[in-house]
Formats: sequence, structure tokens, C-alpha cells
Amino acid sequence: MVGHSKVGMGAMLPVLSYLGHSAFNLPTALVSNTFNYGLFNVLDTTDYIRGTLPVWKQLGFRCDAICTGYMYSEEQAQLVSDYCREQAAEGTKIFVDPVMGDGGSLYNGLSMQQVEIMRRVVAVADLTFPNYTEAALLTDIPYQKDGITWDEACQMLRKLHEIGAKSVLVTSCIIDGQHCVVGFNHLDNDFFRLDYEEIPGQYHGTGDLFSAFLIGHLLNGKPLKDATRRTMDAVARLIDLNKDLDDKYRGILVEQFLHQF
Repeated sequence: MVGHSKVGMGAMLPVLSYLGHSAFNLPTALVSNTFNYGLFNVLDTTDYIRGTLPVWKQLGFRCDAICTGYMYSEEQAQLVSDYCREQAAEGTKIFVDPVMGDGGSLYNGLSMQQVEIMRRVVAVADLTFPNYTEAALLTDIPYQKDGITWDEACQMLRKLHEIGAKSVLVTSCIIDGQHCVVGFNHLDNDFFRLDYEEIPGQYHGTGDLFSAFLIGHLLNGKPLKDATRRTMDAVARLIDLNKDLDDKYRGILVEQFLHQF
């Protein structure tokens, strides 16, 4: 949960609510602002999680789906992955966004320990959707800034599936010079690719918006490939609507545009 920036939960909750889902939250950290400003404050909420999950269990709270994102510590990852396993046994869908990095490197303030932490969480996922950087880190496949081949993309998807995720998407790939999202749907053992035109610039919070739209469409019954295409189009539209923002570190102002979706 980021105090000053429309990213993380601040970006996701409005979209999920708009798409018809009652969304609840369990913050893994309270963060003053996005790390890109160079100065930030982070409050580790592991104690809060350790105390909250037993209360939720005792009260019998259940969800149709759980989406995990940024994990602050190894203990958090263990607590959350154990909880997800328990809930999955009762029919809850588990979506994992392994938030760690972009552009070939980890985000400011993160270390390689974060990669191992995320592997534990990905292992319980019905669907995980890392960006290309995160997928390379999770699979120990070297990051290639100029792009990869279709065969290399399929190899990466298989390795993510082998970690434990049932279905997989990898966003922000470049294959043969074309930007795309690639996916593996375990329900029909299908590999697929969806192309898009890159929009210049860096817009923070778009990965969180991708997560929210994707999960919302999946929970509304859309197949994975269709839900992914709808999500890509929605995020592209929101970027276009916010392209003139002076401070793009603050994320996309999503609420005022939701009526267009």
C-alpha cells in the first residue's frame, strides 16, 4: 500500500470494484511513495500479517480468489504461500504477480533474496503473470534486452510452469522485434502470443492495473487469452488518457476514466 502514488493496491482496488468484485486487502508493506523518487520509507507489516491471518481463519472468511503482489520478507512469503495453499484446497483461485523488477534489473531496494521468496509464492499459483524481467529472474534465464525467439519464450513459460504455476503469462516480451504478451494455458495445454504496439515512456502502476483488469475479467468468466487481450487494450487506453501527466511516478489516475470500460 503506497501512500503517495496511484500504484499497488491503490490502483487495483478501484478496478476490481468497478468490475463487480468486493475486494479486500492485506498490505505486505506500507510505503511512503514509489522507489523511483530515490528517497522512501517502508514499514514492514509482517507482524500484522502474522496476527491477521489466524483471525480471518477463525472468522471463516473465504474468497473466490487471492492475488499476491510485492513480498517484503521471507517470512511473509511463507505465511502467504501457506495461506494460499490452504485456501486453494477449498477452491480459491490463486493469482500471483511476482513484483520484483523491470528493464532487466530488480527494483530499487530489492535483492536477489526477493527472487527466491517469489519462487515460493509462484509455486502455489493457478496463474502467474511476471513481466519479462521477472520471468528471467525466476527461471534463471539470462535477460536479453533485444528480445527472444518464440522457442525461447515457450521455454521460459515451461520453466515457470515447472516451478508450480498452472497457467502463465509473461508480459513485455520482444519476439522477432515485436512487443507481445506470451502465455501458457494449462486447461488446454496451449501456448499463445498477443502482440501490441509499445507506447513510449514509463508509466508506473500499469502492472497493477494489468493485474486488476486480468483478474476481474477471468473471475467474470472470460477465457485466459480473451481476458489478456481485453486487459492489454484497457491498459493501453489508460496510458493514452494519462500520457500528459507531469509526474508519471505517481501512477495513472484510474477512477475518473473507469466509465470508459
